[in-house]
Amino acid sequence: MAGTAPHAHPEPQPEHTAYPCALPAFSAYDAAAAERWAAEPDKRPGRTAFQRDRARVLHSAALRRLAGKTQVVTPGTRSQAWDASARTRLTHSLECAQVGRELGAALGCDPDLVETACLSHDLGHPPFGHNGEQALNELAQDCGGFEGNAQSLRLLTRIEPKRFVRSPDTGDLVSVGLNLTRAALDAATKYPWPRGAHPADPDSVKFGVYDDDRPVFDWVREGAPGHRTCFEAQVMDWADDVAYSVHDVEDGLHAGHIDPNLLGAEPERRDVCAVAVGRYVPADTDPEELAAALDRLQEQEWWPHGYDGSAVAQARLKDATSQLIGRFCLAAETATRARYGTGPLTRYAAELVVPRETRLECAVLKAVADRYVMQRAEQTRLRADQRVCVAELADALAARAPEGLDPQFRALYDAAPDDRAAKRVVIDQIASLTDAAARSLHRRLTAPHRTARTGE
Repeated sequence: MAGTAPHAHPEPQPEHTAYPCALPAFSAYDAAAAERWAAEPDKRPGRTAFQRDRARVLHSAALRRLAGKTQVVTPGTRSQAWDASARTRLTHSLECAQVGRELGAALGCDPDLVETACLSHDLGHPPFGHNGEQALNELAQDCGGFEGNAQSLRLLTRIEPKRFVRSPDTGDLVSVGLNLTRAALDAATKYPWPRGAHPADPDSVKFGVYDDDRPVFDWVREGAPGHRTCFEAQVMDWADDVAYSVHDVEDGLHAGHIDPNLLGAEPERRDVCAVAVGRYVPADTDPEELAAALDRLQEQEWWPHGYDGSAVAQARLKDATSQLIGRFCLAAETATRARYGTGPLTRYAAELVVPRETRLECAVLKAVADRYVMQRAEQTRLRADQRVCVAELADALAARAPEGLDPQFRALYDAAPDDRAAKRVVIDQIASLTDAAARSLHRRLTAPHRTARTGE
C-alpha cells in the first residue's frame, strides 16, 4: 500500500475563484455560503447554487441505495403483515425532505438548501440501520470508529463519484464527491465535532467527522461558532425527528404490531415511558410528563383509536399522520417566530425553538414504535444475525483485499498509506452496501469456509 493517501483533499486553487456562485434573488445568504470546495462553472445558468446541490443529491447513487437499507424493519424480511408500503431509509429521507422544506421555507431558509440537507442526512447509514452502524463502529475502533453522520460527510465530499480535481501536491486526480456548497454540507451536519468531542458528553458515540476528513470539515465550518449547528441543520434535525416518530408509529399500526387501545392502560403506558427515559429524553425526565404527553395525543379527535386496517381506518390513520406532522412543525414555527420575529432566519442568526411539551410528544411516539416494533423477539434475533454478518463480511473482505473489493474501493485500498487507512476503505465498502447486497456478498465470500467447517 503506497502512493497518495486515499481521498486526500486538495487545497482550493486560486484560479477557481473566477466562477461566481448564483444565489437566490434577495438572498439572505452570502457568497461564502455558496462556495464549493473545488469551484466550478454552472453548466446551466439560471439555477441557484442550492438548486444544483439538491439536484446532485437527488441524482446520486447513494440516495438510490437507501431504498434497500433498513428504516425500522429490514427490507425483504418482513412478515406477511408488514407489506411493501412500509418505509425504507429512502422513503424516510424523502418524507423528511418534504417536512423540512416546508418548515424551513416558513422560517425564511432557502427551501432547496434545507431539502438538500434532509435528503443527505442518512446517506452514510450502512446496511441494517443503526444495528449495522454499531457493528461497524466496533470493528473500526482502531481506525477512527464509525458513525453514520460522519460517513455521510465522507460520502458527500469524497466517496460518491461526481467531481474530480488535480491534487496540487502530486497531480493525481482526487475525488471531491458531489462538491456541494459550504452551506449545504454544514446544513447536513448534525454533529459538528470529531469523535470524543461532544460538547456535553465526551463518551457519546455521536460525531460528525473522521480525522482524515478534517480538512474539508474545517473548511465547511469556517466562521461557525464552536460546536453550534447552523439553523438549517436544526430544521433538518427536527424534520427527521418528526418524520420518523410519526411514520414509524403509522407503519407499526398498519402492520398490526401496535394496538392503540392498549396505550390507555397499564402496564403498557409505564413500559412506553420507561423506553423513552434515557433514550429519547434526558434520564432525569419525570415519567409523568411523558404520560401527560401521551394523554394529550390520545385526547385529539383525530387520534386513530380502534384502528382495524379497514379502508376507513387507513384514511383516518393517514389523517392522524398529517395532523401530527402539522402539530409538531407548527409548534416549532410559532415558538421560533415568537422569539425572533418575522424576518428570514438562516445560518447562525437564530436557534430553532421547539417547546418542551412538543419534544415530549415526539419522544413518546418514538418510544411507542421502539416498544412494539423494534423490541419484538424476531427483531432481536435478526439484529444478532446482522451483527454476525457484518463482522464476518469485514473479515472476509480484509482477507481478500484489494482483489476482493469493488473497483472503486480497490483503487483506494492500493493507495492507502498504512493499515489504518486500508481498513477504513474496507469499512467504506461495507457501509455502501444495501441490506440485500451485504447478505449476498457475505454468502458468496463465506460459503467455502462454511462448507469446509460443516462438510456440506
